[in-house]
Amino acid sequence: MFLSVFDIFKVGVGPSSSHTMGPMVAGARFLNKLRASPFQFAGLKASLHGSLAFTGVGHATDRATILGLAGFRPDSYDAAKADAALTRIRETKRIEVDGLPPLAFDPSSDLLFDYGPNLPGHANGMILKATDAQGDVILQETYYSIGGGFVLTESELAMGEAAKTRASCPHPFESGAEMLRMAAESGLSIAQMKRANELCFRSAAELDSGIARIWQVMNDCIDRGMKGEGILPGGLKVRRRAKGIHDQLIAERGLNLTAPHTINDWMSVYAMAVNEENAAGGQVVTAPTNGAAGVVPAVLRYWLDHVPGAHPSRIGDFLLTAAAIGGLCKHNASISGAECGCQAEVGSASAMAAAGLCAVLGGTPEQVENAAEIALEHHLGMTCDPVKGLVQVPCIERNGLGAIKAVSAASLSMRGDGKHLVSLDACIETMRQTGHDMHEKYKETSLGGLAVNVPNC
Repeated sequence: MFLSVFDIFKVGVGPSSSHTMGPMVAGARFLNKLRASPFQFAGLKASLHGSLAFTGVGHATDRATILGLAGFRPDSYDAAKADAALTRIRETKRIEVDGLPPLAFDPSSDLLFDYGPNLPGHANGMILKATDAQGDVILQETYYSIGGGFVLTESELAMGEAAKTRASCPHPFESGAEMLRMAAESGLSIAQMKRANELCFRSAAELDSGIARIWQVMNDCIDRGMKGEGILPGGLKVRRRAKGIHDQLIAERGLNLTAPHTINDWMSVYAMAVNEENAAGGQVVTAPTNGAAGVVPAVLRYWLDHVPGAHPSRIGDFLLTAAAIGGLCKHNASISGAECGCQAEVGSASAMAAAGLCAVLGGTPEQVENAAEIALEHHLGMTCDPVKGLVQVPCIERNGLGAIKAVSAASLSMRGDGKHLVSLDACIETMRQTGHDMHEKYKETSLGGLAVNVPNC
């Protein structure tokens, strides 16, 4: 099993990797399918199913679907161009992209929110259709947005998610147990094994520059979020808080009476800054999803800014270790809130951040695995219940608490020798089983939990 660090950490756009980035990617993929087809197309239609329908408006899924069909991609998203394109499509009721004729598309009638049963493959399903001049469907594809910006067609899902073979890399661990065994046999750290695997598919320069860009986007997002003011979009009238908290923390620096627990506020403000940017539709990095995008950068920024001895040269080790843990969570359970609840998003992110922090603090592979397990274990059972379908309440604060748990987990693991009762593999399997048993209304549908017990206006 091989999932690249660039599969786990993708530069994209808010507010959701599964509900915004995924549909945008699906639309772009469908355009390529049309370009490769011998048919003459005249129009487009789309339908959203399951969680994509129930929380689609709050997650900007309708907007993302249209933009994907208009040729936009998350990694190169330009907000001004996107707004202009949407205005043009609504006015002309057609989509114009390179390599295809003008395609009729009326957002008010050709984009359907289907609130019926989920499609069979996944809770996040969508069907894209192309029509001829008579309006008959002549090409159709079903896509599933399976979390973290990953998108599979119906046939790809049936065959099993495409992954590079075990033979393609030197340390192809598919479980925590394999990871620890390979580390012991090779004498390498988890980050070193992950790096060796990555170098089978790209040069060292490409790997290092890619990781540097990932951190740059994460760090810039924190900085923007700590300067942003005003009300977040969507109708809940949630006020941005990161700037105010950050200003207070700066003002309190150097005061003799500052409480030790104030360090938790620094972790929270870094995470909240990212998720406020995400909620506003800004540029973020999936870590492993948009809804959990604040945890990993918050813990990394905490380490760099507040921990003696921290050095930027270790950022790659942090992110490579975190990606290794994220890959195990995705491969053996899920990182999708619509599939396993928020335990799969913030829980996985907290495990990743705990592992990364433990690694750069000098932890052994056993201590790193222990840190990830502690963080994930104490998110088990967490539901995904966004109020009004927006990635705001409880999501923004939840990232802050996920970061705090990650730091605590790393610290606890460093106090031990890596030996512990519950393995990371057992914890990930428990997350999978819990997600399977969890009632659908608690999995990103906004039909249960806080979503129905908090006023939506």
